[in-house]
Amino acid sequence: MAKRVGMEVSVAVAETAKLANVDVVAAYPITPQTHIVEHLAELVADGELDAEYIPVESEHSAMSACLGASAVGARTFTATAGQGLELMHEVLYIASSMRLPVVMTVVNRALSAPLSVWGDHSDAMAVRDTGWIQIFVENGQEAVDNVICAFRFAEDRRVLLPVMIHLDGFHLSHMIEPLFLPEPSKVDQFIPPYEYPLPLNPEKPVAMGDFGPPIIYSEAKWAQEVNLRAAKKVIIQCWKEFGKLFHRHYSPVESYHSEDAAVLLLTMGSFSETAAMAIDKMRTEGKSVGQVKLRLWRPFPFEEFRKAVKNAEVLVVLDRALSFGGPGGPVCSEIRSALYAQEKKPKVVSFVGGLGGRDITMAGFEEIICKGIEVAQKGSTREFEIFGVRE
Repeated sequence: MAKRVGMEVSVAVAETAKLANVDVVAAYPITPQTHIVEHLAELVADGELDAEYIPVESEHSAMSACLGASAVGARTFTATAGQGLELMHEVLYIASSMRLPVVMTVVNRALSAPLSVWGDHSDAMAVRDTGWIQIFVENGQEAVDNVICAFRFAEDRRVLLPVMIHLDGFHLSHMIEPLFLPEPSKVDQFIPPYEYPLPLNPEKPVAMGDFGPPIIYSEAKWAQEVNLRAAKKVIIQCWKEFGKLFHRHYSPVESYHSEDAAVLLLTMGSFSETAAMAIDKMRTEGKSVGQVKLRLWRPFPFEEFRKAVKNAEVLVVLDRALSFGGPGGPVCSEIRSALYAQEKKPKVVSFVGGLGGRDITMAGFEEIICKGIEVAQKGSTREFEIFGVRE
């Protein structure tokens, strides 16, 4: 039976990669994800994990090494954050386009300048269109469980796509939390041995990632889009099977006190737990408020999201990234797009906050919700609201 342990979340992520029996780890250290690859290096050096550990000179090289490892059929893992994710940027498209099921934890960090090592979602939003499956987690247990699930559905022959698991820098990565590390035998039962169907083989050489002229490029991209959207069904099936085996359940969109709520707050990541406490307090005061947590970012869960918010009058969306010169936060832009053609839909109010690791307290979330209600009723001279900024 799995025992509950107190463990830093980054270390727990590394231990989970060990439980998944990864074959190759290619990595470069960057705050605040360094503890993940550091601990993996220790596990390999101490003989606790039988894997090839490839220390490289940059994150661009780390992802490039992951491509080669995955292409020959190795179960491959890496981790990065912030500027490191951006240095990988061009290679990310190749992993998804070539159907290489690399699993990567992204410890979300604000992008420079000014230089920041603290967390927000600007790095995640910068890579939203790279073709990867992307999942946001709100605590250490969710990080552990979804890394396990990531290997399961990434390597499924109906999917064969890379996966990013997003966890907030410092607010989550460096926290010591009580969590269950699954039993190795159960993980082995849940994740079948990896057999990549099209591995590179020197005995049968093939070309991969060839030049694609205009006559085939559109078809290649459309096939990629169809495959990513179809992956949602497999992801949901995987989460259901995980729940049966481990008794912890996940869904693309999680609703909290939303069924009878006139006002909903949408959040992603670790701030969701603080926001839920604010929701609890406001409901004890008789206010009709609830919460929607968006877990599956790509492929976007249109059907589940629309169902979750259809009865609300107001939807307040908190972004932790800023779309410069645009209508506010990138998540809110997508939310409005997803609801555009719906006959029955809430009034959407955009908030941006928590940038560069700035905290939002329970009182802060109460303020955001109350201000959101006011904006929905009276309007605003702004396209979006920025929370907590000294003007």
